[in-house]
Order: sequence, then structure tokens, then C-alpha cells
Amino acid sequence: MKKPLIPFALLPVLLAVAISSCTVPGSSTGAQNRPIKGVTAITEVFGDGQKVIAVAVEYDKTIDTARLAKSDFSVGGRTITNVYANTTPATASQGVNGKYAIIELSPNDAGASTISQGMGGGNTPAATPGQGIGENTPTATPGQGTSGTPQGGSASIKEVKVSVTQVGDVTTTDGVTYAPDPTAITNDKVINPIVDDFKQLEYKDPKTGITLKYNLFIPKNYDKNKSYPLVMFIHDAGAVSNDTRMTLVQGLGAVIWASPSDQAKHPGFVLAPQFSTVIANDNSETTPDLDVAADLIKSLESQYSIDKNRIYTTGQSMGGMSSIALLIKYPDMFAAAMLVACQWDAQKMSVLAKDKLWIMVSEGDVKAFPGMNASLAMMEADGAKVDRATWDGNATAAEQATNVQKMIAEGGNIQYTALKKGTVVTDGQPDSAGNNHRYTWQIAYTIEGIRDWLFAQTKG
Repeated sequence: MKKPLIPFALLPVLLAVAISSCTVPGSSTGAQNRPIKGVTAITEVFGDGQKVIAVAVEYDKTIDTARLAKSDFSVGGRTITNVYANTTPATASQGVNGKYAIIELSPNDAGASTISQGMGGGNTPAATPGQGIGENTPTATPGQGTSGTPQGGSASIKEVKVSVTQVGDVTTTDGVTYAPDPTAITNDKVINPIVDDFKQLEYKDPKTGITLKYNLFIPKNYDKNKSYPLVMFIHDAGAVSNDTRMTLVQGLGAVIWASPSDQAKHPGFVLAPQFSTVIANDNSETTPDLDVAADLIKSLESQYSIDKNRIYTTGQSMGGMSSIALLIKYPDMFAAAMLVACQWDAQKMSVLAKDKLWIMVSEGDVKAFPGMNASLAMMEADGAKVDRATWDGNATAAEQATNVQKMIAEGGNIQYTALKKGTVVTDGQPDSAGNNHRYTWQIAYTIEGIRDWLFAQTKG
């Protein structure tokens, strides 16, 4: 009898090696046997709105991050900028071996935005508040929105759907290679960092009967025995919507205060009401909805441990004008305000001469810039100390930090910053028209020093 070419004792070992180094098809006749177990879309909010910036593909085994490449995947209509593995469905500065293949996408892609309508670029027209009109549109017929739509919010959030195909080999840490799979897979989950940390609630005002939708961020590890500041953000007319979350995704004005880095320095509440109609216009008129927002703050004060000496208001365009109206009508409510891309009747604003304000407009804003100049001149006549500066909208974070410190050092109670005409950019392109209205807030809320300044203010 001939001896076997391979000793029987080695057969189990060689068989195990063969199995561990095999190539497994990316798909099979049964979906339950596929190595891909799920796909999660990941969003991020930028100054110009929320965008899908990554996809996490979950595998049944740990993936070798060193063997992943951008060419291993394709994502419908999107540009892949980086691919690596991770232990959780989240982006990271560096990949680690894990069950998730993270596919980063360019936020500048045409299909990146999650917002389908609204987000206009001009000032609020001089129409009757409550019409639900968008920004930079002609005076609308009462009861109509932009383009004749029914009264109510016009901006909406799209359902996030991303299609992913594995077009290259994906290798696990134990040597199994998953071959390309021609079947595209659509995400079954969506993760919205920071946005998901807000609660969507409703407040019914007992005095007016008006119901106001709002978003509330409660500081992590909230302790009722401690006292916390509260900052309220009011959105612009372009974000008027029936979707409570619209104010969270239209830009950074609401979510930036709830970011982990800001909360680490300034743990506090963030309130972001969502209005379904225009509540303030260029005729310096407001609707009762604004009083409901003030009543909502009072209601929250009774529910949570909120420091009444550190309540702040901020907003852009319609939201900035609404904040001005609140400061005038409720002079004892707010410690300070950040006003972005807005203006108001100079005669009415003069009563704010002693308030603590940081105002930012763009020189190319045909309403906010001359409007604020007139108001500040009148406020100075009434005793306001105004510090003025003109900044380059393209300045780096370090340069902006220096700009902030220079202004604060001047000691005024009102800081007035104008962005140079034509220097503000969007999607990497200069605003050649020079009408920088909505681009003002794409920059304003990114400046960390101004946010720090706001939280340093107290009443009195």
C-alpha cells in the first residue's frame, strides 16, 4: 500500500487554511447569506445646510482597513473621497479594523444636500407676517407661499437614500475575501450627529392658543441641582417649514451650540423653535408667534434649572429681526444677543443702546448693511459704545480668533462686524454678485470666539 502524499495528521490543518483563504461572493441566492448586513447613511450640518457625507457598510466580519481602497466601492451620483474600516458606523480621522467600511463622500456633490426646497437668499419681503413667503421673493398674496404654494412652510427635508455597490475585493482580518457584488444596496438607517440629540416637542400657549413646534437640546448629564444657560436660535424665512427639524438642518445656527466641543466648554440648553409662517418682516412687524416663543422660554424655566441671568437669543435674517423684536419687548429676558444678517427700524432699535450685542452683516447685503448702519448711529447717539471692524469672509479660524480678541479688547457693549463685499464664498466659489445676505450666516456661526463671547455675558 502506497503512503499518502500528504500525512493524514496534516490534512485538517491544510483544509482549515484553504477555507480561511477562500473568496466569498459578495452576494448569494439568499440575502441572509450576504456578508453585507446593512448600510447606514451619515449626515453633517454645514453653514449652508445638512448633507450626506458618508456611508457605513456593515459586514459580518472584521474588515482589514489596510486593504480597503476608494476603488472598492461606488456610490450612486456621489464622489468618494476616502474609504477605511471602523468599529462603529462613524467617520474617523484614521481607520481601524472593524465590521464597518466607512465611505466618505464629497459634501460639494450636487446630490449631497438633504434639503429639497426653500433656503432663499434674500431679505424678508415687506409683506404681512404670517404669509409663509420665502426670502428674496416679491410681495406675496396673503395666504400663499413662494410660487403660489399654500400658506405654511415651503422648505422640506428629503428622505435620505444612498445606493452603494461593492465593486472591488474586501478582505477580512482572518483572510476571507469578499468578491465584488453587482447588486446595489440602499441604506436602511440614517445617523444625524448632533441633530439626533435634540428632542422634537410642541408648546401650546395658554394665552393665545397657538401651538409652537420646537427642538430642545438638554445638556448631557443634566443635573437639576446645577444652573444652566439657554441659547435660543431663530431661523430665517427660507427655513419656514412644517417639519420641526428644519431649523436644525438649515445651517449651523441651532446645532453648533450643541456640538460636543461647545458643550464641553459651555454646557447648556439649546432651544430652536420651528415656525411654519413668516413671523417678522422688513416693515419691522411681527406676529403673536414671537410672544409664544417668549412664553415658551418662561415655561422651560419652570421645568428645568435654567440660569435666568444667562439666557441668550440669536438668529439670522428673519430670526435676527425676531431677536431684535424680543429684546425690545422683553428687555429683562436676555443677557445678550448675536444678530446675523438683519436690520430693524432704527427708531425702535435705539432703546437697545445699553444691550450687549454682537452684530454681523455683509457689505453686499443691500438691506442689512445700510439698515444696521442707521440703527447703530442712532444707538450711539443714545450712549452705546460700538466697536466696528471689517473682516475678510475667507479668513482662517486662527485669523478670525485674532479678529474677535481685538474687538473684545476695545471694550464696547456692541460689537459690529461687516464682511467685505465679494469675499464671502459658498462651495468654494466667490459670491460675485456681492449680495452676501445668506452667506453671512454660513460664516457667522463658525466663529468660535463669538460663541464664547455670548456665553461670557450675564444680565446686569
